[in-house]
Amino acid sequence: MMVSNMASSTLPWLTLSIFVPIIAGLLVLLVGRDDRPELTRTVALVGAVLGFLVTIPLYTGFDPTTANMQFVEMAPWIETFSINYHLGIDGISLWFVLLTAFITIIVVLAGWQVITSRIAQYMAAFLILSGFMVGVFASLDGMLFYVFFEATLIPMYLIIGVWGGPNRVYAAIKFFLYTLLGSLLLLIAFIYLWWAAGGSFDILEWHALKLSYTPQILIFLALLAAFAVKVPMWPVHTWLPDAHVEAPTGGSVVLAAIMLKLGAYGFLRFSLPITPDASHSLAGMMIALSLVAVIYIGLVAIVQDDMKKLVAYSSVAHMGFVTLGFFVFNAVGVEGAIIQMISHGFVSGAMFLCIGVLYDRLHTREIAAYGGVINVMPRFVTFFVLFSMANAGLPATSGFVGEFTVIMGAVQYNFWIGLLAALALILGASYSLWMLKRVAFGEMTNDNVRGMSDLNSREFFIMGLLAIAVLYMGIYPKPFTDVMHVSVEALLQHVSVSKL
Repeated sequence: MMVSNMASSTLPWLTLSIFVPIIAGLLVLLVGRDDRPELTRTVALVGAVLGFLVTIPLYTGFDPTTANMQFVEMAPWIETFSINYHLGIDGISLWFVLLTAFITIIVVLAGWQVITSRIAQYMAAFLILSGFMVGVFASLDGMLFYVFFEATLIPMYLIIGVWGGPNRVYAAIKFFLYTLLGSLLLLIAFIYLWWAAGGSFDILEWHALKLSYTPQILIFLALLAAFAVKVPMWPVHTWLPDAHVEAPTGGSVVLAAIMLKLGAYGFLRFSLPITPDASHSLAGMMIALSLVAVIYIGLVAIVQDDMKKLVAYSSVAHMGFVTLGFFVFNAVGVEGAIIQMISHGFVSGAMFLCIGVLYDRLHTREIAAYGGVINVMPRFVTFFVLFSMANAGLPATSGFVGEFTVIMGAVQYNFWIGLLAALALILGASYSLWMLKRVAFGEMTNDNVRGMSDLNSREFFIMGLLAIAVLYMGIYPKPFTDVMHVSVEALLQHVSVSKL
């Protein structure tokens, strides 16, 4: 399955996609100072834009007719342990590289006027984090993947701990500790796979291993410990609301749009292809945990008073659709889950930006503090309605495409599982529209709301970019599915073949 294939290219585009934002972040640290904020922000924005531009050739030069890895780069790194700098992407990972680079531009623009202290460090943290996350999606060496996977924790820990809210230190430490145990088990699993592969960290060689049933179960559970926390799946999701509430707006956007996808991506790149028999055996457990996330966490979201907490819990529910789609083992479900991951990057990022706009003006995230915002911020409410509807899964938005496709895949697997997932859409509509009604419409009960100003040109531009993405993906998802289809089919064919 999925053997390496060197795509014809003159430049190492994946290396550039990783290191252009990292180098830009280091440059921001060198030249940026709080007494020269415009220079600091400009350098950061140029770095983010360049980081996105170097990912475009990955899309334009990608061949969607093959499941082979493309744009492959290979160089020895630590030869003693056969660790290589080995990069490549397929139809599954391509979109996440592009999404990461795109969201980085958004968060740099979002923090343009809001962040007034340690500006260089703030911008640099996001740029360096962007490079690390691209590295996760592009790695074809297990140890290289592990290094990038763990490295992402450091910038996000600083983003929450330095620029976060009153309880930022608690939230940052909780975020770090939750991932620690899972990461140690992930490393143990990787070391075992290195031994089983005859001293190789090549992920594609790991896919070809014929492991017996017991090692498959143990490795699946070890990988689950790491990836479930990142997604996050119920019941290891409790770090997420705290992290979102305390993180600055940009931190919440990246956390929801990209970092949650690292765990879900791990299931596709490691759990399913390396332990196919264990994946089938434990599918019932994974589906049950996913449905709990979709239904129970949806109910939890409804009763939240804090807008950020509500959207944070909705992220857990939406990611439940992702893991559900993975473990129904059909192309409709898996492709729907990947579409849901991409859509969630746009929609959840947009929702947190909307909350950030309100917080910048009134300095509170309590739903009860608002009401009648449409009377003073009509342009903002237009976007807020669109993104809330997308969060609820309204047809013609990206939120509908992913969730509907996952439900169709679940129905193919088992009608009752699909029915339960479909009923959960009602919960998504409930908490999204309930928050929208209380914040945007009705009478202005708070005099402070009367003094709120509508979107400025920078905020309008950011919201406009995300609105275009949400609508385009909702109306015409074919370009997204065409790229991933062959890779998904190859993955499912591989998983369907027993290794025993």
